[in-house]
Amino acid sequence: MAGARRESAPYGFVDRIVQGDARDVLDRLPTESVHLAITSPPYNLGIPYRGYADARAPDEYLDWLREVWRSLLRVLVVGGRFVLNVAPTSIKEFRPIHHDLSRDLRSLGYIMRTEIIWYKQTMGRRTAWGSWRSPSNPHIVPSWEYVLVFSKGQWKLPGERSAIDIGPREFEKFSDGFWEIPPERRRHGHPAPFPEELIERLVKFYSYRGNVVLDMFVGTGTVAAVARRLGRHYVDIDTSEEYCRMAQDRVRRATPPSDAWVPAPADGFDLPLDRAAR
Repeated sequence: MAGARRESAPYGFVDRIVQGDARDVLDRLPTESVHLAITSPPYNLGIPYRGYADARAPDEYLDWLREVWRSLLRVLVVGGRFVLNVAPTSIKEFRPIHHDLSRDLRSLGYIMRTEIIWYKQTMGRRTAWGSWRSPSNPHIVPSWEYVLVFSKGQWKLPGERSAIDIGPREFEKFSDGFWEIPPERRRHGHPAPFPEELIERLVKFYSYRGNVVLDMFVGTGTVAAVARRLGRHYVDIDTSEEYCRMAQDRVRRATPPSDAWVPAPADGFDLPLDRAAR
């Protein structure tokens, strides 16, 4: 049978939506058990997320994320990938947060593979004005986001050829680092959800069927739903019970490939300690 097999995910923590603090839950996951992590952390711009105050001091924000990245590094397999989506923080008081984050990740030992420009095609006829038709003080509207890609320990992720599900035309298209993907229009009660196309590309390009895919800031559950639909196992983490419930409902509607061994989503948001020992 091609794709996911029963022995490919031996841990009890997979195929779960877990309510809890990202770092705390990561510290309870088995060492070297995740093949691909995809996330977009809170932007620290006062966005009204559920269950999280999005207004830390800049240094506190980076220190907090650095500890999350440290915990993530332990649970990634050797060759495992971490994909971090981050947006430019502002126009008037621009801060290159993507540089700060990539610096911190590299200092922790992550290998930086590349950066993808996600062009969201949101400009239309808008302009940031600044100084209209004048060099005095023009502004650039950030109609793009960064998708930063890292590896643990080595560039290559071992896997079986039979578990590859990306076609040649897809591979050629995804290899171009400029991705024109419209933003998600259906908010699902969340201020900044991922579009499924973005996650589908990342999952197929950077993982094999049967791999474990993690998102430690779940949002509406896009990563888990796409991972399940593509025959991967998933773990989603969020502090908000509301987001966890939305993610669980969404995952239940995702239909995996008929030849993939992917169990039904687990009930509840707890993580059994006896099944998640390091």
